[in-house]
Amino acid sequence: MDKAHPIIIKKKASHGGHHGGAWKVAYADFVTAMMALFIVLWLLNSSKQVQEAVGGYFKDPSGTSKLAGSDMSGSGENFAVTKDNMAQIKAELQRHVRQMPNFDRLKDQIEMTVTAEGLRVELLETEKGTFFDSGSPNPNGTGKELLTLLAQELGKLPNQLSIEGHTDSKPYSGNGEYGNWELSTDRANAARRLMQKNGVRSDQVSQVRGFADQMLRNKKAPEDASNRRISVIVHYIEKTGTTASPVAGSAEKTTEYSANGSKRLDQAP
Repeated sequence: MDKAHPIIIKKKASHGGHHGGAWKVAYADFVTAMMALFIVLWLLNSSKQVQEAVGGYFKDPSGTSKLAGSDMSGSGENFAVTKDNMAQIKAELQRHVRQMPNFDRLKDQIEMTVTAEGLRVELLETEKGTFFDSGSPNPNGTGKELLTLLAQELGKLPNQLSIEGHTDSKPYSGNGEYGNWELSTDRANAARRLMQKNGVRSDQVSQVRGFADQMLRNKKAPEDASNRRISVIVHYIEKTGTTASPVAGSAEKTTEYSANGSKRLDQAP
């Protein structure tokens, strides 16, 4: 009988060493490291405000991206109203005001003005009474809604506030012991109480002012309804950390903005 041929088993060489997944992990680590490097280089070449904003976010991650990388409350005094970031904070307030359901009806009665004192937010009345009913020292429903919204946003800032009340030159029709002086002061105080119940800190309001008709907005028409107004002033915080001194009645030129973003040049009210 012929001898049986031996059975030969051929094994195919494995190339797993060349086509495994380990290199992908190493490559992902390399890409992550490069991304971190680019972020660090970007931060080193960014403005101080952006650097503080990013740092503020990691200190308080609950803040959402609204102002240069963080919420107003996200990094505390980093987003105080200063002359450098006024446009950002004004734009943020305008954004919130535009979200009011009846904004189209109110857009001509809400104005934001950059003045020597800081950011001035004015609620202008109409003949029918937009924010305060005629002769009443207390805000109506619309006034409460807007003042509450402002309080919730301005309460996030470290800046001090002043609240002013103004009337037109029409004599007050109540009893003889209560006039425009009392009405303007009472309206400013009513606004303060409401705002402090809805977000403004108890120590944040530095002044409550009642001017009656002594600082008319429309001097050519002293009885015009727009002279009746409540003004909320957000005072600057200087870079040294001090608040700019309130100066009532500043007459220098200011840039004035309405709530819908239109711009005009006028005298400070």
